[in-house]
Amino acid sequence: MMHVQYSTNEFEQKYTYDGEDLGAVYTPERTVFRVWAPLADSVTVNLYTSGNAGEDDLIDRLVMKPDVNGTWTAEKADDLNGVYYTYLVSRNGETQEACDPYARTTGVNGERAMVIDLALTNPKGWDKDCDPHGEERITDAVIYELHIRDISSDRSAGIRNVGKFLGLVETGTVTPSGIPTGLDHMKELGITHVHLLPVADYGSVDEKRLEEAQFNWGYDPVNYNVPEGSYSTDPYHGEVRVREMKQMVKTLHDNGISVVLDVVYNHVYDADEFCFNKIVPGYFSRIDAEGNYSAGSGCENDNATERSMVRKYIVDSVAYWADEYHIDGFRFDLVGLIDIETVRAVMEKVSRKHPNVIFYGEGWTMGTGLTKEGVLLATQNNSAELPGFAFFSDTMRDGLRGHVFYYSQRGYISGGKGLANVIEQCFLGKAPDWCKTPSQSVNYASCHDNYTLMDRITLAAPEASWEEWVRMNNLAAVIYMTAEGIPFLQAGEEMLRRKLDADGNIVENSFKSPDFINGLKWDCLNEKTYQDVYAYYRGLIAFRKAHRQLRLTTPEEVERYVTPVEGLPKDVVAMRIAGDEGDKKTDGIFAIFNPNRTAVEINLPEGVWSVCINAERAGTDPIEMITGEKVKVEPISATVLVKLRKKG
Repeated sequence: MMHVQYSTNEFEQKYTYDGEDLGAVYTPERTVFRVWAPLADSVTVNLYTSGNAGEDDLIDRLVMKPDVNGTWTAEKADDLNGVYYTYLVSRNGETQEACDPYARTTGVNGERAMVIDLALTNPKGWDKDCDPHGEERITDAVIYELHIRDISSDRSAGIRNVGKFLGLVETGTVTPSGIPTGLDHMKELGITHVHLLPVADYGSVDEKRLEEAQFNWGYDPVNYNVPEGSYSTDPYHGEVRVREMKQMVKTLHDNGISVVLDVVYNHVYDADEFCFNKIVPGYFSRIDAEGNYSAGSGCENDNATERSMVRKYIVDSVAYWADEYHIDGFRFDLVGLIDIETVRAVMEKVSRKHPNVIFYGEGWTMGTGLTKEGVLLATQNNSAELPGFAFFSDTMRDGLRGHVFYYSQRGYISGGKGLANVIEQCFLGKAPDWCKTPSQSVNYASCHDNYTLMDRITLAAPEASWEEWVRMNNLAAVIYMTAEGIPFLQAGEEMLRRKLDADGNIVENSFKSPDFINGLKWDCLNEKTYQDVYAYYRGLIAFRKAHRQLRLTTPEEVERYVTPVEGLPKDVVAMRIAGDEGDKKTDGIFAIFNPNRTAVEINLPEGVWSVCINAERAGTDPIEMITGEKVKVEPISATVLVKLRKKG
């Protein structure tokens, strides 16, 4: 079978193309097409009036000529902006029509590529647009994970462009009672980065039936370099999705929020129908000698990132998003299925022009059928091989709330025992077996996957009261928001987000659940409990931003500044954090975490201490002053104190 030969040195050396001109290179005078199809007998470019596959609107056919390293080229002298196209690839008597893998935009449902003058899609001021946090370190980030639809789909959002790029950046939106929602809410919360669940063109939502209820997280890639049409106001005209996504990015930047894209380079929606595989059969996928797709991703196909032209495609794709859309960070879905050489190549290319861009991903170890020997994958266990790339800390997540797959197991916040050392190590920006530096640890308690934090708490501690559940939620937030590393939260966690069906049952995996389950329920903020939790998160973020010692980047810095406190009551964790030499007002932080259902008294170091975080409140302003030798920490809560410098 031909796909077995794809990974041989002979094939790679003969057919690896390193040019920067794959796809349709547009100028007003002419467009040059180049496609990589090393096994083809002939290739033709079909030009169409519309982007609607099935329309009988063929304009022209261009016969492509074979060129270097398995590429084929053709050109047409004319202004083709807005013209749609596909490739007809013939091999061994069979012909496939395919979209261009390097398409910059497409028509409806991503079946026909479109030639586009990208300059005409730039919003006003695009040439001056930049990352508002570009001069900061990754540990300065506070990342907010959000699905495009979730922020606007509930009626209480008061957002006009429901489920659209433009809905995310409407300003002045409020609930019926006048509480800010959407962009204004995010700004007030104080996040630095919004992490968008996949916005590249995906296959599980039919863009021709948007009047019907459809939802998906979007981990079903069809065209990697094209914005998802269902998030635009017009999926039929390829320039609209490009223009509106850029407008979204620009508005977020103008409002002080950086943009991270969730990217899915480990599998595709349908391997047989994926355009790259239609052009070069099976090349993009890990297929064994019997013709079986490797399914480490759980999606019945894994991408063969270890092959040179798959690697090039991924590197080019990420760099394109950074260049053309001014994207500030990339979260790699199941990066543990991608080889380290590819991830390094991505980081190296993107960082040449954009040294500020941040990278992180899911480094889980998952079985996959590699097509080459000696390939090292980008898993947590190999984190030392990828400096500058951060990984989600399931060590922190499971330590806080209990094992992700054992739903009744208690975590540190819900009464689990023997977890103090795990929490202590995670606070230091470490994780046993895989993480040694805070700049590689993404600390979190919930994300889109699995249960929300509040839902998971109710499952682990069904006997607890509502007040205790809220305290558990807030205790988790204090720990990961003050820990060394990179704090990350799921949108809505700051208002006790739950995912319940019509019968009140908890939904764990809401990847295709309707809006009433996934949408953010903004009107919950009418109730005092939810207002208080939101204010608590807002205060935690402000406190983190105010203290550089919580945002250290190296293990050496952590060792210098942060010291675990010994001799504490059972299950209590406390940290002494030395003062920053540049801070003239404060001289260190003392953080105490008490998961027990009884209060504890903890000895304080000498000095005047200002309580900034306790069971009810969080922020930078003093709640109370303590000059005594002890501080009382309420049940299931944290107390964080700041030592004031002596005057003079």
